[in-house]
Amino acid sequence: MLEYKDERNDNMAQRSMNPATGEVMAEFEEHTGDEVARAVAAAMERFLTWRDRPYAERGAPLRAAAERLEDDLDRWAELMATEMGKPLAQGRSEAEKCAWVCRYYADHAAHFLAPEPVETDASRSFVAFRPLGPILAVMPWNFPFWQVFRAAAPALMAGNTMLLKHASNVPGCARAIEEILTDAGFPEGAFQTLLMGSDRVEGLIADPAVRGVTLTGSTPAGRAVAEAAGRHLKKTVLELGGSDPYVVLEDADLAATVETCVTSRLINSGQSCIAAKRFIVVDAVRDEFERRIVERMGEATMGAPLEGEFDIGPLARVDLRDDLHDQVERSVAAGATLRLGGILPDGPGAFYPPTVLADVAPGNPAREEELFGPVASIIPVADEAEAIEVANETSFGLGAAVFTANEERGVKIAAERLEAGACFVNAFVRSDPRLPFGGIKDSGMGRELSRFGIREFVNVKAVYVA
Repeated sequence: MLEYKDERNDNMAQRSMNPATGEVMAEFEEHTGDEVARAVAAAMERFLTWRDRPYAERGAPLRAAAERLEDDLDRWAELMATEMGKPLAQGRSEAEKCAWVCRYYADHAAHFLAPEPVETDASRSFVAFRPLGPILAVMPWNFPFWQVFRAAAPALMAGNTMLLKHASNVPGCARAIEEILTDAGFPEGAFQTLLMGSDRVEGLIADPAVRGVTLTGSTPAGRAVAEAAGRHLKKTVLELGGSDPYVVLEDADLAATVETCVTSRLINSGQSCIAAKRFIVVDAVRDEFERRIVERMGEATMGAPLEGEFDIGPLARVDLRDDLHDQVERSVAAGATLRLGGILPDGPGAFYPPTVLADVAPGNPAREEELFGPVASIIPVADEAEAIEVANETSFGLGAAVFTANEERGVKIAAERLEAGACFVNAFVRSDPRLPFGGIKDSGMGRELSRFGIREFVNVKAVYVA
């Protein structure tokens, strides 16, 4: 067992802080080095028995977790609202989606991981899929339940165990997820939450008992984890940042397109890696699109989630709000036209208003950087060819969408021309347990969800019988 130093930093406590008010709701001590070491040892000990349980036995607690999630939707939504500002309706939907992914893998894991026969010169040969061991999940705050469950459900059903290092500003969510899975019947050691800072992740990756790492987060965080994992030869899945292009062509249904675009841009108060961020609009419809999106974004309501049902809440932290405002100000200074918002509101909390930037030219921060908040950037282009060129000019490649009345045209662009891991036609990009999810380029590598996701952390083993 690897020995862990006690690296807790009292100045970096795990704090549950309400971003709408700035009030500290609770504080949690980080785990000591000895506690981390015991958790890793428990994960490996449990793996040695969990990996051999039949799929039906693995699926039973996952189904129970789905029921636990659905039975307390309001509780989980309020927790998300309190810790990171998510509107209540979106929090309830997030918990429901977590229940969906639990049932999906409970239903389909046995099929996805069934041995596959292969014809060779042997009397019998096949491919078997066997679990790897304890998997470390490093997760972000913006979808504090969903991003954990979409990693945990397939990993646990495959026979692995999991250690969760969640974002430090959502410790309540991290502890709640462990509570849900434990109460659902997962045995001790199968899923454990570790309260610790990001500076301690490399030590976990170095532990021989940890067999793989899945991270959802920023591109710099992904590079750091990939570097550490590469040094220790650990399998990784990285779902990183995005600057999703939404291509609007001249034959698009503008009323439906604008509604879809605004919905995507404002989901989770704009704090989504797959939110619409760059609206690439051909000149033929740009003026009308711009007028409509300014009007629709301006109708969005903003407020503290626990005080009512609003379209957007505060951003997760004041420093993130300030970083976003700096990006908007630099974008305007670089030539973008501020058509809506862009002014810091008075009062407490990390609120930022719906904002629209037009005339976003090459080199502008709103075109080159990921804006993680309710800010829409409109990029004018002459035609379809230029639109696709601009859509692909980014270093990111997570999601993309195209809007056109010609379905065949849209499918060709989505399937063959746009450089992203998920491309949608006349719809906003979203994750779905039935479809693979992940990016290319600086948006990461590997896939989550569907049969591709559950096969990421297994040994794809060739078996040959003479």
